[in-house]
Amino acid sequence: MAAQEVLSQTTRLASSSALLQVLFRLVTFGLNAFTLRYLSRELLGVVNVRLTLLYSTVIFLAREAFRRACLSGSTKRNWTKTINLLWLTVPLGVFWSIFLGLVWLHLLEVPDPSVVPHYQAGVVAFGLSAIIELLGEPFWVLAQAHLFVRLKVIAESLSIVSKCILTVILVVLYPQWGLYIFSLSQLLYVSVLVMSYVIYFVMFLGSPEATKKSFPVARMKALLPNLMEDETFVNWKEARLTWSFFKQSFLKQILTEGERYVMTFLNVLNFGDQGVYDIVNNLGSLVARFIFLPIEESFYVFFAKVLERGKNVKDQKQDDIAVAANVLELLLKLVLLIGLTITVFGYAYSQLALDIYGGSMLSSGTGPDLLRCYSLYVLFLAINGITECFTFALMGKEEVDRYNFVMLALSFTFLCISSFLTHWYGSVGFILANCFNMGIRIAHSTHYIYDFFKDSTYRPLTGLLPSPFLVLVYILSGVITGFSEVFFCCEKGWMARLAHISVGALCCAATIVTMCCTETKLIHFVRSQ
Repeated sequence: MAAQEVLSQTTRLASSSALLQVLFRLVTFGLNAFTLRYLSRELLGVVNVRLTLLYSTVIFLAREAFRRACLSGSTKRNWTKTINLLWLTVPLGVFWSIFLGLVWLHLLEVPDPSVVPHYQAGVVAFGLSAIIELLGEPFWVLAQAHLFVRLKVIAESLSIVSKCILTVILVVLYPQWGLYIFSLSQLLYVSVLVMSYVIYFVMFLGSPEATKKSFPVARMKALLPNLMEDETFVNWKEARLTWSFFKQSFLKQILTEGERYVMTFLNVLNFGDQGVYDIVNNLGSLVARFIFLPIEESFYVFFAKVLERGKNVKDQKQDDIAVAANVLELLLKLVLLIGLTITVFGYAYSQLALDIYGGSMLSSGTGPDLLRCYSLYVLFLAINGITECFTFALMGKEEVDRYNFVMLALSFTFLCISSFLTHWYGSVGFILANCFNMGIRIAHSTHYIYDFFKDSTYRPLTGLLPSPFLVLVYILSGVITGFSEVFFCCEKGWMARLAHISVGALCCAATIVTMCCTETKLIHFVRSQ
């Protein structure tokens, strides 16, 4: 498949993913804002930190390495062996669910049953939901590898909306059920997700469209584990790469969810403070989930298909190198500008956003400071997502193994720093520690990218240098909106709030106009792709 064709399909995947994510996440956003009025901070803390951490840890450890290994390279491969390898995620998920479930039940602090009832049932349900979701892993990888643009987003969006609707109904009608509410909603979420993929492939396989595309799987039976005579059960090259990524994913999970592990195992915050932190964290990461994650996932596939893993720049096809370098430069510029916009305007509008979303429970205390710090963290997330996306798509097995040692040192350093900063600055310390962690990871990835392209004429890292005039407009916007917050927000009524919002809208419009005038290459890329 030509590099330009892959680029076209990848950008369609990323843009469609982002647009549908925004649409369905807005529904979720509204439903969550509604349920905040009915639930205690302690219940939210247990669900959103303790139980969600159990689920995400099982999922990440069981499948992340398999996904990265099986999405590398061409779609022309022995898919029977790849599917066999992917089914190993299920027994691995069962092991992690049982092991971590016992830890969550017997080694961690158990919440007060009068405040957070049915904790044990919640642990079992969230562990079971992880196993159910892993049953759909072969379907997900096939869809992602063949760039099925809408399937992934529609399946996830339907499952999220189903979960939110059930949660609202149960919260309003049966608030005394406690964690039963979220257990049932979580099980519904993963069931709808897996069934969406299964139903799609039942309809797709054997259809004229599948025949036209020469799809490598013809029957649903081929998506089950298959023993082949005189051949190995799995592709051992993929299996070894999976093992390398598994060691890395274990460390990456600690870095990604580090603050929740510190909260869970060291008890530095009570369940109520954990609940507020997680709400602010989710609110602050909306852009990361809406835009950065779809871009990162889609363009990982693009770079993995266009470039050959483990080869230097001179051994790659030069036409593909040119396309990849150009795309990387423009992606870096795109996420940098989005991140800068969030950072600049997030500072002056954090308190107002929290007051509208969750009332005084969020807008008083540490909530606004948390969201302001998170606005800065979004900038680090934006750059790290793209630089690591390119780096991981290109690293060979030996480079992945070496990087695992870097991740090990980062994991230990992060846990120490987050524990130290939390004792000094409370929950804000977690975000500061995350900024430090992301900064180190960005430095490593940019160094790798620089070394890769240094023997060529391409310099994609220039995408991290915005126009000086645009930087000046960002600075002026930050100063003006900061003064606006002092004069208009947030205890002076709705007219003052509307005036504050109007000032921000004008500054944002001026920033976007400047962006269109100074970053013409990026604007052309966004419009054309």
